[in-house]
Amino acid sequence: MSKKIKVATVGELKPGQYKSIEIEDERIALFNVDGKFYALKDVCTHDGGLLTGGTLKGYIIECPRHGAQFDVRTGAVVRMPAYVGVETYPVSVEGNDVFITLED
Repeated sequence: MSKKIKVATVGELKPGQYKSIEIEDERIALFNVDGKFYALKDVCTHDGGLLTGGTLKGYIIECPRHGAQFDVRTGAVVRMPAYVGVETYPVSVEGNDVFITLED
């Protein structure tokens, strides 16, 4: 069963910005890239540190600790030292509200 959770409003994050949110004891990073929203687990699979705090360039978030890079659209690794991708979450926009869908 899935749950749709409101996490932001469209105007809350400008293009190129992101924020970290906590939902059910899980850290999730929400990104605005050119007006489209993406969400992924806020954890670097290399060492477990948070991805937020890193640099977002286009669709690529760089971990602030060791420089691993991930594509926010897919969670795929773009640059090591990480080898495993990051879990992503479906994002939808309804009117002015941004939602993330979580699976149980």
